[in-house]
Amino acid sequence: MKELAQYKKAAKSGLHETNQDELVRKYAPLVKRIAYHLMSRLPPTVQMDDLVQSGMIGLLEAARNYDASQGASFETYAGIRIRGSMLDEIRKGDWAPRSLHRKIREITKAVAEIEAEFGRDARDAEVAAKLGMDLNQYYQALQDASSHRVFSFEDLPSKDDVLSEGLTERILEPLENVENDLFKKALADAIAGLPERERLVMSLYYKEELNLRETGEVLGVSESRVCQIHSQALIRLKARMADWSAA
Repeated sequence: MKELAQYKKAAKSGLHETNQDELVRKYAPLVKRIAYHLMSRLPPTVQMDDLVQSGMIGLLEAARNYDASQGASFETYAGIRIRGSMLDEIRKGDWAPRSLHRKIREITKAVAEIEAEFGRDARDAEVAAKLGMDLNQYYQALQDASSHRVFSFEDLPSKDDVLSEGLTERILEPLENVENDLFKKALADAIAGLPERERLVMSLYYKEELNLRETGEVLGVSESRVCQIHSQALIRLKARMADWSAA
């Protein structure tokens, strides 16, 4: 009887490994698709092969840990793990100088103060003046922020983060579910309140998944200008969501 039980266990294990292999083969193209989308917002020093390699690790982990009873499709679950694995790899190689991190914090603070004082969107010229910059210097700071990936939209908790936590770690307590719902509503309201062009860039870039060049073609502006608008939108969101970050 003991030998029979061991045989059944080994057979079950072999079947599980076969299913894992099938999932990895089927969803390997998803790794490249996510990598290409991330590459569109990263500097040339980041190598596609490195992203794909880290993404494949995420896919393997997803194949091992996926639990269909949690309610999410494997593609949704794998996409979260693949993207998370890639972002972890990118964060390990944060090459941005401290001075640039400090400059972005100063810009974020200036935007928050101006909007609190006037009760409207902070204008580029106002932010630049408050920081003692001319507009060209201000736009260059935004360009540098985008090029060095000092911050990203992924830094803010998202629906995917909440779903990933529920699938991979533990079931959220009722109060946490309420807080997550409130955060998502606050973030959605903050995005909806962005100036029209910034809101459009966010929609094209994150919802429609256009790259910077394609987004620029839609708006009729250069790719570098899209980088600036994108950075400005993220800074404005960080300023408006500061209370959540501090919580």
